[in-house]
Amino acid sequence: MRFCLALTAAILIACVPCQAKTVRLLTIGNSFSGNATRYLCQIAQAAGHEVVLTRADLPGCPMERHWKAVEAAEADANSTEGRPYSVTIDGKKKLCSLKEILVSDKWDVVTIQQASPISTDVSTYRPYARNLRDYVRKHAPQATVVIHETWAYRCDDPRFAPGKDSQEKMYKDLRAAYHAIANELGLRVIPAGDAVYAAETDPDWAYKPPVFDPDKLTYPDLPDQTHSMHVGWQWIKDKATGSYKLTMDGHHLSQLGCYLAGCVWFEFLFNQNVEHNTYVPRGISALDARYLRVLAHETVHPE
Repeated sequence: MRFCLALTAAILIACVPCQAKTVRLLTIGNSFSGNATRYLCQIAQAAGHEVVLTRADLPGCPMERHWKAVEAAEADANSTEGRPYSVTIDGKKKLCSLKEILVSDKWDVVTIQQASPISTDVSTYRPYARNLRDYVRKHAPQATVVIHETWAYRCDDPRFAPGKDSQEKMYKDLRAAYHAIANELGLRVIPAGDAVYAAETDPDWAYKPPVFDPDKLTYPDLPDQTHSMHVGWQWIKDKATGSYKLTMDGHHLSQLGCYLAGCVWFEFLFNQNVEHNTYVPRGISALDARYLRVLAHETVHPE
């Protein structure tokens, strides 16, 4: 899962704008860390830096599962359960334990996060966040451990049925949980969730859920999802039948959301203003990209 090159150990040190830096970054997470780092390498490269990124990520993985894998590997180094991460080490892709990954390189930054369905419940972080932090410090003592604050689901996600929950409540609860754990462990927080929520609730810019009947849509038509930070409605092809099914993904970030999160990570990790960064993914307008870069800067470095 080594995707690119770029980032620096000077995460806590002010950066000289024109000084090229390289940071070796390891994420211990799931698909949400994949979303957040989708464009990070390109953003860093446009600023003259490099990112070396390896992902110890598993689909939908909570902190508890990551820690259970550590325990399994510590009990039996050849345990299948303890070696769930498919990563490239020394030019070879293989299944590894977290310890093998931690000792394989001189990581500058290691991130941890919670799985989104339980991110609002601070009790699910304990004791796993502390255990992971301590394990990283034991096997990669030179690395700075930080917490990746994930995001609330889109406002029209099926989870937010009337009377059950809301985007606002999910955001406030997960933010409180992340910051509570960060305070307990003395760790800094990458505020990706703050930036996504700010974009989702900007009255002049945010996505507005359209009124439509999903049963009346035919492939490839989709409702208007302008400025959605999440994937939202999409057509998925059934490999067996070849037919298309309309599905809703209010969890994962859209291209816009991935770009915003990447800009937040860049600002946080490099302490460098992203507002005038020249990298814009194909498919995002210059105007939207500018809005998201400014929002990322204001989120990480509020006045």
